[in-house]
Amino acid sequence: MHKLYPIWRSTILLATGLALAIASCKTESEEDLKPSMAIPLVYDSVGFVYNSEPLQPLLRQFTALIQEAERGTQRGVYVSEESLNAAFSQGSFSLQSVTSPYYTSRLQAWNNGFFAELSKASGNSFHPFDRSWEGGVYAGHLFDEYGLEIQQMIEKGMYAATLYNYALSLTNTEMRPATADQLLFLYGANPVFINSDNTAVYANADRLMAANAARRDDATGTGLYSQTRQAFITLKTALDLGEDYNAYRDEALATIKLNWEKTSAATVIHNSHEVGLRLTSGRSDDQTRAEVMHLVSEAAGLLHGWRTIDAQNKRITDSQIDEVLTLLNAPYDRSAAVYRFVTNTAEELPKLAEAVAKLQGIYGFTNDEVESFRRNYVADQGR
Repeated sequence: MHKLYPIWRSTILLATGLALAIASCKTESEEDLKPSMAIPLVYDSVGFVYNSEPLQPLLRQFTALIQEAERGTQRGVYVSEESLNAAFSQGSFSLQSVTSPYYTSRLQAWNNGFFAELSKASGNSFHPFDRSWEGGVYAGHLFDEYGLEIQQMIEKGMYAATLYNYALSLTNTEMRPATADQLLFLYGANPVFINSDNTAVYANADRLMAANAARRDDATGTGLYSQTRQAFITLKTALDLGEDYNAYRDEALATIKLNWEKTSAATVIHNSHEVGLRLTSGRSDDQTRAEVMHLVSEAAGLLHGWRTIDAQNKRITDSQIDEVLTLLNAPYDRSAAVYRFVTNTAEELPKLAEAVAKLQGIYGFTNDEVESFRRNYVADQGR
């Protein structure tokens, strides 16, 4: 038995060493198969205008829908449900054709969809301490009877339910260099990557989700906007070079999708901080109350639009979305109570800290990142 032990031990060591050598060779071989790729400093803009042109009618239709909804912020102005539905569904390449089925149902549901609720609130007046039956205009915003600003549920919800949802569909077929341009257009940036939504300074300022990313980016080259810019440059370069560079393509695309979602969450965190500041400022005027309900509604819209987006293309789960929406007093499956943030502040305010903590845990944001999300860097840095 003692004589067999050295032989047995040597056999095991030899087998283990051989296995490690094979694994090492395999790893090295896989790395060798991944070609090196020089990533340029700027995005290849050749063809961007041409490639994004087919998508421009969709964005014009989106703008028309939001403008129709905004008419309701004027006292005495009635907005019909029919006009909102028409702006959403008209044409063969309509907003409805690229919006998730779930969110389409939330927008169009008869009697209690977002279009119906906005229409019922329009033309009326509202006050959080004396709520009318259907809501109305209050300090320049149009709220339903529960203090939810329906325009924000339409506009900000469609950032994910429509624009991101359509962007995903473009990645489900063979991707070409033109696909990168179209994704960039739907994200709301352009090849220059302004990193600012300041339309007073830039004719081609960032918009849509890119505008939110710019506000959350401190311009040091490490923030969400900067990371996404680098990923878009990598994606376009990999697509230009062909299928041998698919590993770079896939990594870049994964970063773009995650940062699109992270930017949405970071803005929900920002709004939660802003609501807390207003509620603890000692001010109790109508404008402050309206701003609070507006910020909560915007946060709810940004979050709600991700609901039912394919689980493989988002990090947050639907159940986690539901938890945060409930903390924002805007649950997906029952009436909102956003007005309570201004009528029952002491009771409701702690919910915002819970919402921030949940989102921080889901996305792995550091404490420093959460703190930085308080800022609107575009405004603070005057860029």
